[in-house]
Amino acid sequence: MNRTPTTVEYPDRAPLGKHEIAALIAADIPAGAYLNLGIGQPTTVADHLTPEQNVVLHTENGMLGMGRAAIDDEIDPDLINAGKIPVVETPGASYFHHADSFAMMRGGHLDVCVLGAFQVSTSGDLANWHTGGPDAIPAVGGAMDLAIGAKQVFVMMSLFTRDGVSKLVRECTYPLTGRRCVSRIYSDYAIFELGTEQVRVRSTYGISLEALADRTGLDLTS
Repeated sequence: MNRTPTTVEYPDRAPLGKHEIAALIAADIPAGAYLNLGIGQPTTVADHLTPEQNVVLHTENGMLGMGRAAIDDEIDPDLINAGKIPVVETPGASYFHHADSFAMMRGGHLDVCVLGAFQVSTSGDLANWHTGGPDAIPAVGGAMDLAIGAKQVFVMMSLFTRDGVSKLVRECTYPLTGRRCVSRIYSDYAIFELGTEQVRVRSTYGISLEALADRTGLDLTS
């Protein structure tokens, strides 16, 4: 493992909670970007975007200009994101057919999407729709379209399963959603940059780079 000082370690901050991870992701979304947030934890990223970023949120069920999660009197049962969570609209928000929404996804019009994952390989392969188990319920949704259509794919996930097995792996064993599509992973223990021969660790939380390499069983670089 090539160890240099470029990995920033935060020994007292771990593991990160989902809103802390979401805040890190939100801070990395480029100003003016068109962004899609996957079902589950990724939807929390919307709550941490700032007006100054001028990010336009797209949701696959047919809305452009989605806002944060709605609360109290803001809740409109007809105004929801893809995960059926009530949201607010931003000025200039528009609505369209489901097919038009998928055309935006497949046509390369999204700058970034944030997805959850069961596994991500060191080469950026994504598995997030099915574990392959006999009793597992597959749920691909629009993930395949987003994985190949977005210019950048970020993954938001816990790094380890409940059994302590790393979800960042040399090679996915679950059915793939997309090949070599993930560019960055945001997890509770570290942020990883993919897309080169080695996995670069940008920052760690409550764990050293050496310990992280030991737990994942992977060659990591800083």
